[in-house]
Amino acid sequence: MLARFNSLFPLWALLISLIAFFLNAPFAALNTAIVPLLAAVMFLMGLTLTKTDVERIVKDPKPILVGVVLQFLLMPVMALTFSKMLQLSNQLTIGMVLVGSCAGGTASNVVCYLAKGDVALSISLTMVSTLIGVIATPLLCAFYLSETVSVDTLALLFSIVQIVFIPVVLGFSCKLFMSDFSNRVDPFIPTLSVLIIILIIAIVVALNADRLLDVGLITLIAVILHNLSGLAGGYYISRLIGLDIKQSQTVAIEVGMQNSGLGVALATQFFSATAALPGALFSVWHNISGSLLASIWSRKRASLEYLLKDEESSLPEK
Repeated sequence: MLARFNSLFPLWALLISLIAFFLNAPFAALNTAIVPLLAAVMFLMGLTLTKTDVERIVKDPKPILVGVVLQFLLMPVMALTFSKMLQLSNQLTIGMVLVGSCAGGTASNVVCYLAKGDVALSISLTMVSTLIGVIATPLLCAFYLSETVSVDTLALLFSIVQIVFIPVVLGFSCKLFMSDFSNRVDPFIPTLSVLIIILIIAIVVALNADRLLDVGLITLIAVILHNLSGLAGGYYISRLIGLDIKQSQTVAIEVGMQNSGLGVALATQFFSATAALPGALFSVWHNISGSLLASIWSRKRASLEYLLKDEESSLPEK
């Protein structure tokens, strides 16, 4: 039942967005809860990490390296490119670059599972990009937004340490030293993450309800183009570099699905509610596109596995 609920994540995100748009007051009142909610998601992500993930990174670093490089090179560049191409305002451009400079989101792990991809690689990529993002995100924002707005890099770095690094480390520590607790919680982590992310989306949509009709469509187009460029670039560049199909699909999902919740939290904390709008739209859209892609890839993989089994069963016995 929980797995079915989690697989309908895009539907819940869309429904809560509509509810928050029309009944925005109760959700808007929770604006101060965005940062603690995101920290809670990061803690849950830390609970999913194991020593096996760390060992895997050491043994086979190439897919991790490819994914992380694409994450932090391709996505911020594409964010700025589409923002300029569509002539977005300064605040919306800030929001786009913030999302593009963030690590992969926890939803990517769920989507990778649904796509029958390399889940261990997905989790490892999320972990590594999240830890690197503690330093990379504020530096990338300062670099790409220097002509748009003054960025307090140190304050941004300190905030990310509090929101991301410390909760992830605490979660990982609980996994290592409180295994009974983490094992009891483990089956509920995807569902808890979905519920928290949905609430974050609702709060941001509510805060931007009066602006959505004015800038929503053009921002949504920018977000869609940004997400699709990450998915396509992540897949095809990975294939060109020599990763296999399963690894390339996993990298594509990880690169295309950003931690938009972090982008929202940082935009709200350091800039404006308008700057948080791209992150809110990205949160809804990338789960829709990711789930659709997962459905296509999982069906193709299931069909291929069926054909291979059929061929093997038809071979004469030796």
